[in-house]
Amino acid sequence: MNYKLPSTHLLRRELLSLRRTAKVITMLGADILALPCCFQLAMLLRVGPTDFLLGGWTTSTVIALASMLAFRIAGLYDAVIRFIDFRLLVGAGMGLGAVILAFYAAAAYFSYHGIPHTALVIYWFIALSYVALSRMSARLLLCEGGALQPKDSSCTVAIYGAGTAGVKLALAMRRSGKYRPLCFFDDMAGLDRRNVAGLTVFHSSRIAEVVDRRGIDMVVIAIPSATSDQRRDILYRTRQCNVPVKTLYSMLELADVGITTHSIRDVKIEDLLGRPPIRPQPDLFAKCVRGQNVLVTGAGGSIGSELCRQIMSVGPSELHMLDHSEYALYAIEQELAGRYPGKLIRCHLGTVCDSDVVERILRDNAIDTIYHAAAYKHVPLVESNVAEGVRANVLGAQVVADAASRFHVKTCVLISTDKAVRPTSIMGASKRIAELIFQAAAMRSGSRTTYCMVRFGNVLGSSGSVIPLFKKQIAQGGPITITHPDVVRYFMSIPEAAQLVMQAGAMATGGDVFVMDMGEQVRIADLARTLIAMCGLSEKSPSNPDGDIEIRFVGLRPGEKLYEELFAGNDAVPSRHPRIMTTSEYTVEPEQLRQQLAYLLLACSSNDRNMILFLVQKLVRGYTPHSMTTQARDKTADAEVANGVTSDLSAIPLALANRQAAIYHPRKAIK
Repeated sequence: MNYKLPSTHLLRRELLSLRRTAKVITMLGADILALPCCFQLAMLLRVGPTDFLLGGWTTSTVIALASMLAFRIAGLYDAVIRFIDFRLLVGAGMGLGAVILAFYAAAAYFSYHGIPHTALVIYWFIALSYVALSRMSARLLLCEGGALQPKDSSCTVAIYGAGTAGVKLALAMRRSGKYRPLCFFDDMAGLDRRNVAGLTVFHSSRIAEVVDRRGIDMVVIAIPSATSDQRRDILYRTRQCNVPVKTLYSMLELADVGITTHSIRDVKIEDLLGRPPIRPQPDLFAKCVRGQNVLVTGAGGSIGSELCRQIMSVGPSELHMLDHSEYALYAIEQELAGRYPGKLIRCHLGTVCDSDVVERILRDNAIDTIYHAAAYKHVPLVESNVAEGVRANVLGAQVVADAASRFHVKTCVLISTDKAVRPTSIMGASKRIAELIFQAAAMRSGSRTTYCMVRFGNVLGSSGSVIPLFKKQIAQGGPITITHPDVVRYFMSIPEAAQLVMQAGAMATGGDVFVMDMGEQVRIADLARTLIAMCGLSEKSPSNPDGDIEIRFVGLRPGEKLYEELFAGNDAVPSRHPRIMTTSEYTVEPEQLRQQLAYLLLACSSNDRNMILFLVQKLVRGYTPHSMTTQARDKTADAEVANGVTSDLSAIPLALANRQAAIYHPRKAIK
């Protein structure tokens, strides 16, 4: 369909096409004609219609030229009209006031009474009003006209937040033609039904009603200074609209570019955390990395790859990456090589359970810092593959801890999980055993290595987390599957997790367990409902049978808990970082632990599930395997007695120690 441009749009196009010099000449010409008229109007108001020409046009012209000189000094003629602001008009007003004072002083000095003094004051008001109105009118013509478009070609938008950011966004939307703002929503009751920037403001309690009645396509949250708690509350409130919800970047992100339509972004899952992001302390962040040779195990995983990115941003001497996945290692190596050309980045393909591989890397490259991120972490998968899960998480930790001590690594950091606290899953229990291994390594005398552990909750967007799963299920039309309506979890972003790991190594003194303050736990069902709403869909439920996406509760899986814990006790104390805490845990004597691990790894090599569960239960306090029946426990206990093993596994035959060596060095023959 063709649309004929009206005269205002043709005028706008002609004005915008003028050269800068022509635009300045146009402004000067308009002012040289208008300002003398402003002075004559002031005289008319002061002395009446019979004598208002008393000052004459010569005086009017002189005052006008002096006023224009003041405007030139104030920068009024150098400004781009489309972006003129209040401060420039204030400067013009002050310059005009200086002109009035100069004429007043001159008239007093020369005893000139041809012009009433109050006429000069009236002229100041009239001239300044003309300048402001003329510039604002020109700005309105040049900025707000936009290309004429059919109403159904642009996205209709409601802006949440009728403050400065919301007004600027509305003006930017009008200029773009891509969006058509229809109204504001705001929490202030005093703004209800008021007009802001030509748009009606509605109270936020009427969101659903107004969105439906006005046919709004999208809601944009325009409160960049909102805290995380406020942002989450707004997101939950706009969830009932059943239209896509977007937001502006934060004040920090907007500082350099200002507010435009490009400032609109999708709502990120991080916006739902309900707490401010945890910023790293620069001195802690770089201490174990800058100028150091760093090894990251599991470098191709979600946490491992982000660790590599954060490490490279600080400037290590060398970065070494170990992973058993060829593609994952290739992907992160290509990314980092493109971002940091010329930096030494080495890839090592292999498993962390192979002591020969780990020792070769440490021996040949003089590694200073190790971040041990390699592990199996998916609870149901590890629960159904107990032997491999325990072997990877336990043996991998022991190989890394032993090699770090042997080759005098300065700092060795284990990445653990909140599921290691009073675990109900074999994954959580195996990570608690990994913590015991690092604690025992820290207890050994003569070690030059500082060991520590870092616990955190679910990492947003990491492989195996609920967010990618929910997004996939929404894309497929549902249902979204959740284990239980009351299940809650701690969440943190991937960068926060990587930064926490790096800072923990800098604060460690030996055997420390670090935990990040992650705020309140988030209800998974609320998270799913918000994701549905962010996609502009509605939940399908008995009260809303015509909804789009159903949420289906499937029951807790083996090893899962309704809620997670970060501490086993109440002894958490602040660290050098205000948002990172440290806690103490029970330990096991190094020699006793090594004997028990030999027996556990032997059970893993024979894939004896019940024996593995029984031995893990002996090592990890509070762990009760759900999949181990009472009959199986009794049978395992009988086998223990028959083999002459004490209930605390304090004595293990020498033959088992030899089997342990075979597990560590599978390519070496047992003699």
